[in-house]
Amino acid sequence: MDITITGKNMEVSDYLKELVDKKVGKLKKYFKPDTAAQVTLNIEKSRHIAEVTIPFDGIVMRGEEAATDMYAAIDGALLKIERQIMKHRTKLEKKLHQDAYNTGELVYQESGEPDEPKKVVKTKRFDLKPMSMEEAALQMELLGHSFFVYRDATSDNINVLYMRKDGNIGHIDPN
Repeated sequence: MDITITGKNMEVSDYLKELVDKKVGKLKKYFKPDTAAQVTLNIEKSRHIAEVTIPFDGIVMRGEEAATDMYAAIDGALLKIERQIMKHRTKLEKKLHQDAYNTGELVYQESGEPDEPKKVVKTKRFDLKPMSMEEAALQMELLGHSFFVYRDATSDNINVLYMRKDGNIGHIDPN
């Protein structure tokens, strides 16, 4: 596994590089040998952020964690990646990619059982009123939701607004 480590707003020490290389290297047993992993370490004010991205076979595994120290952030991001691996391993290995993962024991997850597949337990139907992006953002805030689906008044396309982790609003326009 090829591991690339970069730092934003910080210089990554040799010790930290070795530590990240060792911890991310434990995930290599899940992937093919030519898989590349990108690790970005960032410091914003007092938050230490670790982001691990592993693209392979048309899928991108991504884990991001913010903590008060970099070591906890790295461990949290790797735990998220391993949960995604377990979730996708059970779904994809059987249906699409018989050899997408190498089998192995869990490295970061506490329990040996993968997460249960999520079930759809409720369906909502509603009419989409044509509105501007600004009106949709206001509606999302008024409702207190983390996302809002609306029909754009100018293009008549279905769009989605969502709250980002940084507190800003993201926009998805499928066309």
